[in-house]
Amino acid sequence: LIALFLVATMSYAEEMGTKGGSCILSQDGAVSVSWKAYKTPAKAGVGGIFNSVKYTAVAPKGNNFREILVGSSVVIDTKSVNSKNSGRDEKLVKFFFEQMSSKNITAKIVDIKSNKRERGKPKTGVMSVGVTMNGVTKNVPMSYVFNKGDLSATGNIDILDFSASKALSAINKACYDLHEGKTWSDVEIGFQTNIKFDLCETK
Repeated sequence: LIALFLVATMSYAEEMGTKGGSCILSQDGAVSVSWKAYKTPAKAGVGGIFNSVKYTAVAPKGNNFREILVGSSVVIDTKSVNSKNSGRDEKLVKFFFEQMSSKNITAKIVDIKSNKRERGKPKTGVMSVGVTMNGVTKNVPMSYVFNKGDLSATGNIDILDFSASKALSAINKACYDLHEGKTWSDVEIGFQTNIKFDLCETK
C-alpha cells in the first residue's frame, strides 16, 4: 500500500506540478553536461562530459518548471572535458578550447514550452537555452524529457555559428590522420538533472 501511494503521489506530482498546480518542485543534486562530436567522413561519434559544471538556480523552489528553470544557468570549465581518453582530452583542450576567447562555456535557460501531455508517457517539451562560447551567444532549442524525477535535454550546435572556425581547423589538423581528414562542425549537447517534488496537496 505504501508503494502504491508513493507511485500515485509521484504521478500526481508530475501531472500537477509541471502544470502549475499545488506541488512544490526543486532541482535536486548535480547537473551533468554531455556532448557528442563527430569525426571521419562516416561521421563516427565521440562523446563525453565536463567534470566541472557550476549550476546556479534561479530559485530554490517553485510551482512549475518555469519557476525553477527559466533563468537558471551553468558555467562549464572546458579544461575539465572528459572523453574517457586522457590523450584525446589533452588535444581537445590545447587545440580546440584554448583557441577560443574564454576557457568557460556558459548557458542559461531563457524559455521553456511543454508539449501536450499524453497519459502514461513521459512529459516532453522544448527549452530555449542561450549558449555562450568564444564570445558569441546563440539560442539553442533543446528537446527535454521528464520521467519519474529525471530531467534530460538534448540539442545541437554548429561550431561555426560561434565564430570558432580557427578552433575547428586546429583540432582537425592535430587529429588529421585519426579523423581521416574530417572533423564535423555540428555537435550534440545535453544535460541531465533530477527534479524533486514535495508532497502535493489535492484540492
